[in-house]
Amino acid sequence: MFVTPAFAQDGAPANGETHGAAGNVHTETGVAHGEHGTGVFPPFDQSTYPSQLLWLVITFGLFYLVMQKVIVPRVGGILEHRHDRIAQDLDEASRLKAEADAAVETYEKELAAARAKAGSIADQARDAAKTKAAADRAAIEAELSSKLSAAEARISDIKARAFAEVGTIAEETAAAIVDQLIGAKATPEDVKAAVAAAKLEA
Repeated sequence: MFVTPAFAQDGAPANGETHGAAGNVHTETGVAHGEHGTGVFPPFDQSTYPSQLLWLVITFGLFYLVMQKVIVPRVGGILEHRHDRIAQDLDEASRLKAEADAAVETYEKELAAARAKAGSIADQARDAAKTKAAADRAAIEAELSSKLSAAEARISDIKARAFAEVGTIAEETAAAIVDQLIGAKATPEDVKAAVAAAKLEA
């Protein structure tokens, strides 16, 4: 920044500034404009080290306070919230796993019970089928036996009647033969006696 020079009553600069031959204007520090480039870079100027260290301590202290009071609590709160959320998720996963295990165990028990019941029903059905088959067989055998007995009785009756008719036929035949041979009719008693004698000889 340039400072406007103050002039005395006679027109000359009050602070002793003069205009050089080359037209360079001197500031109130007494250093020409061309000499500014020869100074030391301020951060490396040893004369400013105390102030730099002071501001470094102040800045670090403020940064430390900000970290301790603002950033660290927020980060800690976020981490704690995430830790609680993860713990809740793990607890929920454990609960769901326990429920799934219990459901699988219940399903296996019900499946085993259903298999046992199905086996029992199959055994009962097989036993009932065997019993029914045995009863049906016994009933059929009894019916067949009854029919066989009736058939045998009928056959015996037919035999008896056939034998009776054979005797009658034999008597009639014998009478006809005697009539044809001797030309005389035999009495029924003689015919029956001759047939009976023939049966005894047979």
